[in-house]
Amino acid sequence: MQRDFSPTTYLLASGRNGTLYIGVTSNLMARIHQHREGAFAGFTAQYNVKLLVWLEQHATMEHAIVREKRLKKWNRDWKLRLIEQDNPEWRDLAEDFGFPPLG
Repeated sequence: MQRDFSPTTYLLASGRNGTLYIGVTSNLMARIHQHREGAFAGFTAQYNVKLLVWLEQHATMEHAIVREKRLKKWNRDWKLRLIEQDNPEWRDLAEDFGFPPLG
């Protein structure tokens, strides 16, 4: 996994089976930091959605954006299954990149 500038579609959660957020970025580390710090007033800050529970890297931003738009149309059960395929424990994958555990 490349750490910095790689188009990535990602899913954040407030906790296991909690509120979900789907996003896209070209710099996952910076975006995780922004979500954790509440840098933007909005949905993720309002609902305390900070756990990185799923991610997928893409060759281009276009592909990442298309995937994000498709996932946003999925029903909740499909999204939960997608997360649990690769992350059945709902671990905070950000810890794999050196971020400290969330309190």
